[in-house]
Amino acid sequence: MVYKFRVILDAEEDIFRDIAILADDSLEDLHNAIFNSFGFDGMEVASFYTCDETWNQEDEISLFDTGDVLGEQKIMSDYKLSDLLDDKNTKIIYVYDFINMWTFLVELASVEEQVAGNTYPETLFSHGEMPDESEEKNFEAENANDFANEYEDGLDEDDLDMFEGDDSFEDFGFEENWN
Repeated sequence: MVYKFRVILDAEEDIFRDIAILADDSLEDLHNAIFNSFGFDGMEVASFYTCDETWNQEDEISLFDTGDVLGEQKIMSDYKLSDLLDDKNTKIIYVYDFINMWTFLVELASVEEQVAGNTYPETLFSHGEMPDESEEKNFEAENANDFANEYEDGLDEDDLDMFEGDDSFEDFGFEENWN
C-alpha cells in the first residue's frame, strides 16, 4: 500500500508538499522524504509528535535515542508508518531543526495501491517557496496575566523566595556563602 501525505509548513503563506511513500516504510523514511522535498540539508535533529484530531501534540518520536537507558526509547526507525497512521489516525506533527523550529502538519490524505514501476518515496506536488527563516513562534499563554491572576494580591519578593523559612538545607552541611 502507498500512503499519500500532505505536508504543510506551519506558516501564514500556503506552503506544502504532497508525498507518496510505502506504508511499510519507517517514520525515518518519511523524515528523509520531508526534508528533501522542502530543500533542507538533513543535518538537523527532528522529531515527530503524535496528535489528536485537532492537532494537540501528544507523544514525541525522536530521530535519535535520547533516553537515560540506551535502547529503551523507540525512535523513528522503529516505527512503520502503518503502525501509527491509518484511516482513523491521519495526523502527525513534524518538527525539523529545534533552533529554528520548522513545524509541519502532516496528514494522511489517502491510501492507495502501489503503482508498478514507481519509485517511493516520491514528491507528487509542490506548492509555495520556503522562506529564508522560520516564522517566530509564540510560546506564551493565551492570557499572559493568567499566572499573576492566580494571586489576588499579586506577587512580591516573599512569594519568589522558595527557601525562606526553610531550614531543610542545613542538614546537608552547605554554608550559605560558600564561595
